[in-house]
Amino acid sequence: MTASTTRHSGSAALPAALISAAAFALSGSFAKSLFESGWSPGAAVAVRIGGAAVVLLIPVIVTLIRRWSLVRRSLGRVALYGIVPIALCQLFYFNAVSHLSVGVALLLEYLSPVLLVGWVWLRTRAAPRFLTVTGGLCAMGGLVLVLDLAGSQKLDAEGVLWGLAAAVCSATFFIMSARADDNVPPVLMAGGGMAVGAVLIFGLGAVGVMPLTFSAKDAVFAGHAVNWLIPILGLVLVTTVFAYVAGIIAVRGLGTKVSSFLALFEVLFAVIWAWLLLGELPRAIQLLGGALIVGGVVLVRVDELRGPGHPELDHANDLEPLPNAR
Repeated sequence: MTASTTRHSGSAALPAALISAAAFALSGSFAKSLFESGWSPGAAVAVRIGGAAVVLLIPVIVTLIRRWSLVRRSLGRVALYGIVPIALCQLFYFNAVSHLSVGVALLLEYLSPVLLVGWVWLRTRAAPRFLTVTGGLCAMGGLVLVLDLAGSQKLDAEGVLWGLAAAVCSATFFIMSARADDNVPPVLMAGGGMAVGAVLIFGLGAVGVMPLTFSAKDAVFAGHAVNWLIPILGLVLVTTVFAYVAGIIAVRGLGTKVSSFLALFEVLFAVIWAWLLLGELPRAIQLLGGALIVGGVVLVRVDELRGPGHPELDHANDLEPLPNAR
């Protein structure tokens, strides 16, 4: 990879990470409108992933035909990507929500940056540097404030285990997305993974593990009654197809460590979307939490720019560039 290509990839990765976080954060607002009209969480996940697989079907087929000799050895990893980071992560998260408050479930899932740092620490026996530790503590503290976990929260042991399982799946997303050495384009990684994930989710629904309840009633979105297809299209096109492809591009440009911390902005964006679309005003403590998340990400990024700390966690600079997925 040339120096100019590296700079271009890095400059595009940061806005891609923020845009991806903002797009993912919209899923709560779209999904809530479906839930209130009679949809089950499992049905929303199934349509979200299945619809995204259909949208990306043609680009995936074209990519397979044009780059078959390069990607055929990586199809197993694409399938694993669809099973763990896409399907199981959402299944585990919804199971956590069924036992815990949404805020606590989110907090557990977003322990993934800490798990990534801890995983490399155990694997390499080399402690993370001071700025990374400080930035991580700052960002996680900000996450707690943004989630506004005020008052007593009832913790259920089973729910905590589901939430931690979702965190492991989320960490797997960053690890698998960062591997660019096998020349798997982001559109194939996302589209192929969605297809596999959709088959798994519908299969779980068929055997009753994940109840699937659909409804054709009008949904209420942003205070207005809309056709149920509107939130479905939002879930499929914005919060899945666009968000996952942008997220993969971001991880490959920034590496697992920085991109996983930038993903914490999803929670902050979720608060902002709830403010704009649902009229739920953020509290001062949530704004303070957002500032702490920004500060923590800045510290982690500064530490990253000082030099590679762990090759297993950071993005290698000598990888071949991938074609732009957009």
